[in-house]
Amino acid sequence: MDIFVNPDTSRLLNRISRFFIEEGSTAYLVGGFVRDTLLGRATDDIDIAVDGDAMVAAERAARTLGGRYVPLDTENGVGRVVLPGGWNVDFATLQGSIEQDLTRRDFTINAMAIELDSDISILLNPDRLIDPCSGRDDLRRRVVRAVGDTCFSDDAVRLMRAVRIAAELDFEIDTGTETLARQSSRLITTVPGERIREELLRLLALPGAGRRLAYLDELGVLTSLIPELAPAKGVDQPTVHVWDVFDHSIQTVTAVEYLLRESPLDYAGDDVLAQVPWTAELEQHFDRDVSSGSTRRAMLKLAALLHDIAKPATKTVDDNGRARFLGHPVDGAATAAAVMERLRFSNREIKLVELLVTYHLRPTQMSNEGLPSRRAIYRYFRDTGEAGIDILFLCLADHLATRGPSLDSDGWREHTEITKYVLTEHFEEERLSVPSKLIDGHDIMEAFGLTPGRAVGALLEAVRETQAAGEITTREQAMRFVGQLLADRKDSQRKEK
Repeated sequence: MDIFVNPDTSRLLNRISRFFIEEGSTAYLVGGFVRDTLLGRATDDIDIAVDGDAMVAAERAARTLGGRYVPLDTENGVGRVVLPGGWNVDFATLQGSIEQDLTRRDFTINAMAIELDSDISILLNPDRLIDPCSGRDDLRRRVVRAVGDTCFSDDAVRLMRAVRIAAELDFEIDTGTETLARQSSRLITTVPGERIREELLRLLALPGAGRRLAYLDELGVLTSLIPELAPAKGVDQPTVHVWDVFDHSIQTVTAVEYLLRESPLDYAGDDVLAQVPWTAELEQHFDRDVSSGSTRRAMLKLAALLHDIAKPATKTVDDNGRARFLGHPVDGAATAAAVMERLRFSNREIKLVELLVTYHLRPTQMSNEGLPSRRAIYRYFRDTGEAGIDILFLCLADHLATRGPSLDSDGWREHTEITKYVLTEHFEEERLSVPSKLIDGHDIMEAFGLTPGRAVGALLEAVRETQAAGEITTREQAMRFVGQLLADRKDSQRKEK
């Protein structure tokens, strides 16, 4: 297995190598860069182990290489050099000899190194590979294997990292490592929320994240990480549901990936997917960043996992023996927010998922029969704001994960037609969500002798809604409409007396 490096990377490595030679220091390429290069995978991140103070070396390298120095971990001596072109070069202080340092790492495929002692040619000699844990053999076997029995007790975030790396590389986790992970699963509770968030987002960004979440559950990690999900196991739902609440939640993530054109769905094919609207505009929407490291795609998957999290607590059974979950969207939004706060998600991420969970049933409530009215669509986007498009797709995924293999073609066609209609109206007629202003509060107060307050705001909202429905289009009509509302209100008050 040869190590091929593209010319741009080779030139950068030559510069880094010359820097260490001039500094009189010993340094090594290590970790994921060596692994990915062996696999022929492109990577913009370079990890270097330094025999000496890595943070000092990183600061000097930043000046020499024309980059920016960022201290990452002062306690463990880790610094980063951010270079033009998107390169991140991380410098870490060696723990003992290079062989000792590698045997303290997480997985064998990350425990390989090459000494930076001369020019790096385009084809690096594989005999220079330092591989005390047989990582190259595990690359050939396509397995993720722990370096030692203390892998997870040394750093429990590796429980998630093992699954994420296996997903990224399409590898399997070694059976011994899998057993060790099951035995260590509770340790995930000791990991700071910030690190959990980072690994969870990287997992959710991958196609097939739903299957990997299910695997995390098999290992005992998922419900240790989010114990609020545990009560959902075994909670039966009405007969229209194929799965219990927990499995339905996992299946909803998988259905989201299917709708986003990331992964196939076992029980639905191209004919089902063809009915779901998909445009370049929608693809760009879901690719947009939400916060540092997260996209709308990832947040939609997280909301899918958490959307029914309050069902166990809200379950009742009526006189006919039917299970009911009244209020679960609102209660679920509060629970989801608490989970995300614990895992140190940003306020913007939390707000988006709260909206998704709160309104995940709303698209099915816009119309009792046929297509929703323009007024209903206006109210929908007024209430859901920036999450309106995402909720439409969550609702579709919820539908798929409810019926599963028993999906009714007529019911699905009706649901997708409503979704398509709402999206078309939203994109083509922006005034449905943000109508041009016909009048403002000053107009109302001056014309009708009102003072500032909620009453004026309520009148303006009534004008916007009626305008969105196409019932008024001019300033004069808006003023007459407000006058009629005030007259009706006075009549109602007189009748009450």
